Amino acid sequence: MISKSQIKLITGLQQKKYRDKYGLFVAEGPKVISELIQSGMIPEMFFASETLSVAGSSAILITPGELQKISMLKTANNSLAVFKTPKVSPIQTRGLIVALDAIRDPGNLGTIIRLCDWFGVSQLVCSTDTVDCYNPKVIQATMGSIARVQVNYTNLSEFIQQSDLEVFGAVMSGETVYECKLPSEGILVMGNEANGISVALEQQLNHRITIPRFGELQATESLNVATATGILLSEFRRLTGK
Repeated sequence: MISKSQIKLITGLQQKKYRDKYGLFVAEGPKVISELIQSGMIPEMFFASETLSVAGSSAILITPGELQKISMLKTANNSLAVFKTPKVSPIQTRGLIVALDAIRDPGNLGTIIRLCDWFGVSQLVCSTDTVDCYNPKVIQATMGSIARVQVNYTNLSEFIQQSDLEVFGAVMSGETVYECKLPSEGILVMGNEANGISVALEQQLNHRITIPRFGELQATESLNVATATGILLSEFRRLTGK
């Protein structure tokens, strides 16, 4: 059974103000839940509509109808868990860092977190107006990578100003990334889905880089920010080998 107070708490976690208040977030589906548990996170609550045990944690069995009541998804998966939000560690200005300027789409942020995990980028620094990384839609899109990538929210302009790393920004008109000399350490800035990198931040870039179009008509206006991030991270790793 699941109590009314638990239902109220879990459904409230759809909103950032309650995630912040209680220091909790929701993950759904055995794949995501398993990745989080195997990364060392311990579920505060764990419910499933069928008998389920993940990495030593057993779910409390509830009905599919009860699971649908607490699910953030249109059609509930077979399991849902509530985890404590990890404590935020200070930003370490070393290695390759991805910085996000006002990314608003949860799916984009979740995919970028997963890309950082794939390409060995351990730190993601976000502007304060970037979507919350513990938004349920972000968590689902990370597929568990949120447990392995440190996400910080800060004033990006101040962060860049205080860093000694070279700063690369993805822009529509710049030096083609395939001809750049890319370092193993640096900050890669990715801009808002509609407006790109803000004017103030663009002035702080050391290098303006772009992904060239190869289509015959060259009619495509731009790339999705998550797709662009994946291409650029691949190029950074290909050229530096680490």
